[in-house]
Amino acid sequence: MRPFEGIRVIDVTHVLAGPFATYQLAVLGADVIKVEDPDDPDQSRGVGCDKDLNRRKMGTSFLTQASNKRSITLDLKQGKDREILKKLVATADVFVENYRPGAFEALGLGYEALAAINPRLIYASFSAFGQEGPRGTQTAYDHVIQATSGIMAMTGTKDVHPVKLGSPVIDYATGTTGAFALAAALFQRERTGKGQRIDMAMLDVAMILMSSHLTGYLHNGAHPKPHGNSHPHATNSAYTAKDGIVMLGASNLRQQKRLWTVLGRPDMIKKTNDERDADHAREVAALTEIMRTKSAAEWEEFLQARHVPAARVRTMGEALSDPQLLSRGVIHRHAKGAGGERELSVPLAAFTFAHGGPRIDTPPPMLGQHNDQIFAELGETGVPRRRPQRAPRAP
Repeated sequence: MRPFEGIRVIDVTHVLAGPFATYQLAVLGADVIKVEDPDDPDQSRGVGCDKDLNRRKMGTSFLTQASNKRSITLDLKQGKDREILKKLVATADVFVENYRPGAFEALGLGYEALAAINPRLIYASFSAFGQEGPRGTQTAYDHVIQATSGIMAMTGTKDVHPVKLGSPVIDYATGTTGAFALAAALFQRERTGKGQRIDMAMLDVAMILMSSHLTGYLHNGAHPKPHGNSHPHATNSAYTAKDGIVMLGASNLRQQKRLWTVLGRPDMIKKTNDERDADHAREVAALTEIMRTKSAAEWEEFLQARHVPAARVRTMGEALSDPQLLSRGVIHRHAKGAGGERELSVPLAAFTFAHGGPRIDTPPPMLGQHNDQIFAELGETGVPRRRPQRAPRAP
């Protein structure tokens, strides 16, 4: 039995952070029902690397975080559809939305209204800046929060910055943090019997992602500097090898001693970090010359065999073909997607359980695929505009 089997989640979210949070519960057994507007579905359905899938509203951005979910369509601007949603809420444990703060209250679907229907409901709202405060009504995406939070300003090199992180890490971190908050609230409810109101803000998550830098700035007022591929410690930075780039990770004093020993330079070993800081330029010069003598792959093999953290810089394709990653079960392969996609591969989870762990059972749903099934469960019949999306046969 997986942790959230028997838990029903109503997912009225779109794009990334919200859907990614509910996906974490879905792979751990929750019955996640994704609610979308029939005429304005989750925009991630039209986003991805395959234009044909985008046109069929099954874009790879959507496919990434929709396995194990069921899909229904409701136009929440219509009173009848709001009543159907309320019926669904009465059967649910968790309700998640990520629309503009105040939007659901205006529709009569805020926390107070839904908690009156279901006092044990855990109601989570995801937003850019939080439900209250001077910026509460403003909207944003991952890259806008990267700019707002200061994380861009500390990313890049001394000469080239600010730089946006390549992956929408704040969205994914918000989804992961949100899933943790939902799990914590469910655990709390087991003890108290009470529901919960969760307010998730992307800006808050971005600040937590910079925790040590934030503490440092609050201590001395010095803004974090962009270091690029270098680090304040020379033995903990990237260098150009004979072929490719190698990232050294000799971070602490024990590791730097081990590195200089295996490189045949015991004269460079330092006893304190202050000594390392003082000799930084000379260490960089020595390592720059030494690292050019082998390929990045050769350095990785040589140093890892001697317990010195190091890795050659890989592309995503190279990382995905690494036997270590293949052995971890991070990627799940669907034989066929609901929309006709062939050999659909998606990320599963970043951890394993000895038993009852994360698992994908069903492929991402087409828009409105489960209308008939879920409306029948609620005793609803004859609801208009509920036909599921019909995807053309894949070539």
